[in-house]
Formats: sequence, structure tokens, C-alpha cells
Amino acid sequence: MKVALYARYSSDNQRDASIADQLRVCRTHAEKQGWTIVEEYTDHAISGASLMRPGIQALIADAQRGRFQIVLAEAMDRLSRDQEDIAGVFKRMNYAGVRIVTLSEGEVSHLHVGLKGTMNALFLKDLAEKTHRGLRGRVEQGKSGGGNAYGYDVVRRLDANGEPIRGDRTINPAEADVVRRIFRDFAAGLGPRAIAFRLNDEGIPAPGSGAWGFSTINGNRLRGTGILNNEMYVGRLVWNRQRFIKDPDTGKRQARPNPESEWVIQEVPELRIVDQELWDAVKARQASVSASRDTRDTSSPDHFREKRRPRYLFSGLSKCGCCGGGYSMISGALLGCSTARNKGTCDNRTNMRREDLERRVLDALRLHLMDPDLFAEFCTAFTTEMNRLRMEASADIGASEAELKRVERDIQRLMDLYLSEAISIETVKERGSKLEARKAELTEFLATAEAPPPPLHPQMAEFYHRQLARLHDMLHSELDEKRQEAAEVIRSLIEAIILTPSDKGLQIDVRGDLAGILTMASGGQTKTPARFRTGVRDAFASQVQMVAGARFGRYRHSLQIKI
Repeated sequence: MKVALYARYSSDNQRDASIADQLRVCRTHAEKQGWTIVEEYTDHAISGASLMRPGIQALIADAQRGRFQIVLAEAMDRLSRDQEDIAGVFKRMNYAGVRIVTLSEGEVSHLHVGLKGTMNALFLKDLAEKTHRGLRGRVEQGKSGGGNAYGYDVVRRLDANGEPIRGDRTINPAEADVVRRIFRDFAAGLGPRAIAFRLNDEGIPAPGSGAWGFSTINGNRLRGTGILNNEMYVGRLVWNRQRFIKDPDTGKRQARPNPESEWVIQEVPELRIVDQELWDAVKARQASVSASRDTRDTSSPDHFREKRRPRYLFSGLSKCGCCGGGYSMISGALLGCSTARNKGTCDNRTNMRREDLERRVLDALRLHLMDPDLFAEFCTAFTTEMNRLRMEASADIGASEAELKRVERDIQRLMDLYLSEAISIETVKERGSKLEARKAELTEFLATAEAPPPPLHPQMAEFYHRQLARLHDMLHSELDEKRQEAAEVIRSLIEAIILTPSDKGLQIDVRGDLAGILTMASGGQTKTPARFRTGVRDAFASQVQMVAGARFGRYRHSLQIKI
């Protein structure tokens, strides 16, 4: 039997050697059972509360390819401590015909998954509560509850037993001067962008050794982030403003604000950097700026949807060709480099009217993508090659599936003959080993074989022209819904719009998603659903590089148009 080993550690009380220890005892067990170890998978210093781990993901993928019949681990909680995840792993392994065996539980069954999954989930909840309780006690003593703010140094010293004393901080004089300067400049009328620009221009290091930016200084008033909102600078330690919840799909932590009644506030006057008068002046100016800007009707039922929707046609797609930063609105009509404006670390000061950019890009797309001779020639070659590849792939997969069925029937027939005592065990071993080897080869081929590309219609170019014409009409429709739908489709076809200064102003480089363009040309809906994107578009993206030869060299995964 082929077996794969899995080991993981995550807590501060464990170390890299824990991985080696787990693998060693698993190897010993596998040898006693006569199993053949084909692979060892590990995850170092990664929590078991999420499946977003490279080791476990590789294990699941290889199990589905039929590389082994058993997964061996020290205990179930090494695979996952999350109830949903351990059930998912068990279900996937069961589907792949792979058994899960652990040194603690033996062969894992549905009963183990239910009971141990619940116990592990309770362990995580209890651990989180104990950690939170310990941090709260530290904060109530005036110590740090985690992390360190700009303007302070961590005090490192040991107690009588030689253990580190955690949570003590002291003021960093140089950084404290910068904090006071930021507060004075803002109170005097300078904006966060102007302050960041000056600090970067003078070469003053920012928190994290990066560059000063708008958000570093301004932050979020409600969440208490940013230099101007950190109450530590007036000697107030505020802890538990927010909690973090893991997204069950991505495993990433998402911040959620806590009600003010759950905040823990401790006075730490020895850590004050900014006097009360200066702090109050900054808060008064922030309130004034916020009041002047907050003129939108947030009571509208469509307010949240409108806030999430891109405000302009190419919002988020325009990039600076010098630094890679975003090209965003710097006034009511002008676009400019955000890095140059907010941080001063880019020399690109060339601006452009938003309406001019939209007009030039749309005109370029229409001229280049509507060239009938060019696109028709490409579509003909692309359709022919894609359909040929599809037939070849279908033939290979079909033949392998048929052979696999024959091999499985031969194996079953061989076992029937042995059970009826028509052949000897030696004959079964000799013929059976060859059949099993061939079965494994066919299974691996079918598991890794790429799906055939989708069939393409020979009149793709003609349909594509109709689609583009329809898009153009929708974009200029009097109905807002039609314009929004057309804008979403156009945005989905553009990867980036790069603006680079030149002697003649700004050079515009439009990089388009060729797979998306061809999807539309092949008959995809203008508002492409997820099932269509993940099928047809992925197949296009994987084949374009090969199909586009020397004659059509400009057509790659990204279609580039210079304006």
C-alpha cells in the first residue's frame, strides 16, 4: 500500500523539530505495516484552523490524482482543527478512495470526524478566550496588548526567573518629535498628503521602513488608526476596538468593530507624546473637514451599492508607467499619479482629463478590435487550431477511458478465476501487477489531462462585430442599467491602462484580456456568468500562447494597444 505522511505545527510552544518528530514516528508505523511511503507533506508554523496551507492543499490534490491509498498523521488535529474543514478533507479522501489513519485515533471514521471535530473546535475557542483574557490583564496593567505604535520602543528585560517581561514600552525621542511635527502641521492647515510629501522629501523613515502616505497619517477616525487618531499619544491606551474573524473561504482575517462598551481603556500618562491642547486642535480640524465633505445622502437604500460600484468607467484600471501606482482623480476632472501626489516618491506630474482618457481608449478599442481583415484572419486561424486541439484531446481522453474500463474488467476477471481455483496465486500476482500498473498509469493520465478546449463557431468574427456594436449602443444608452452593464463588460476586457509621460504628453498603453475578448467573440454573454468564465475563458487562456504563432505574434494572453 502506498502511503503519504502529513505533519504540521503552529503554536509558540512547538518548533521546527516537532515536524521531524511527527514524521519519524509516522515512518516507524508505516514500516511496521509494510506500507510504501511515496511523499511527505508539511506545514510549518501555520494554524490548523484553516485549510489555506500549501502542504494540506498539495496532499488533497495528489490524493485526487491517485498517488497513494493512505494518509498517515500523528493525530486528526494535525490535518485540521476546524469542524467544517476536517469533514471536507474526510469527504474528499473518501471520494478518492484514500483512507485517513492517525497514530492517536487509528483509522478515521465518520464518528471520529464528528466527535474530534467538535473537540478541536472547542479547543480553538477556549485557546482564543484564554489568550484574549491574558492580553486584557496585561492592558489593565498599562502594558501593550500586542503590536507597537510609531513613537515607541519595546523594552526588553527579564524577570527574576529569567523569563521575558512582555508589554513594556518607552518613548522613542526621535520618532516622538516626528509625531509632534505631524500634529502641529495638520493643526496649522497642512493636509495628510502634503505632510507625507514633506517627510518623504526629507528622507524621514516611515513606520515599517516604507514611505509615508496619506493613510499612514490620516488613517480611520472611527477605528482609531493612523498617526492622527492614536490616543496613545495623549497617554490613553485603548484596546479591543475591533476583533478579527477568519473568512471561511479564503482563511484571511477580516476586522470587525467592537461596541464601545467592550473597549478597554487604561491611562498611561508616562507614554504621552502630544499635549492636550494640540490634540484637541487636531480633532477640531478633523471634525470640520469631515463635516464639509459628508454631504451625500447615506439614508438611500442604494447608498451601499453605489459606494461599491466603480465611480468611473476605468476606475482602478489606470496605472502610472513610472512607478506602477494608481492614476486616480486628483480633482473634479483630472487624473494624476497617486504616488506622486500622496507620497512624493514618483516624479510623474503629468495629468490628464478623465473624459479624454475614456474617449481615447474607447476609440482605440473600436479601431483596433473592429479591424475586419485583421480580426477575421486571426479568428479563422484560431478557430481551426482550437477545434483541432479539441478533437485530439477528446480522442486521447476517450481512448484512455475505454482502456481503463477494459483493465478494470480484466482485474476483476482475474480475481474471479483465482477464487474459483482456476489459476494459482503466482499467476494472479504476475498478471495482476501488470494490470494494476497500467491502471495506475491510465488513472494518473486522466486525472491530469486537460479538458478539451470548447468548440468554436467558424463565424466567430461576424458575431464578435455584432457584440461590439451592441456594446457601443449600450454605453450610449439613456438607461442607466444598460450603460452600467456595458461598462462592466468593457472593464472585464481590460487588464490595465498604463500612462507614461512622453515628449508629446502621456503615452497610453491599453493591455486587454485576450481570453475575455475571444470569449465574447465566441458567443459568450456580455455579462459573463461565473460558470462561463471558469470554463471557456480558462480554456482560451491556456491555449492562446500556443495557437498565436509568428504570424499572429501580437496576440498573447494580454492584447496590447498603444495609443
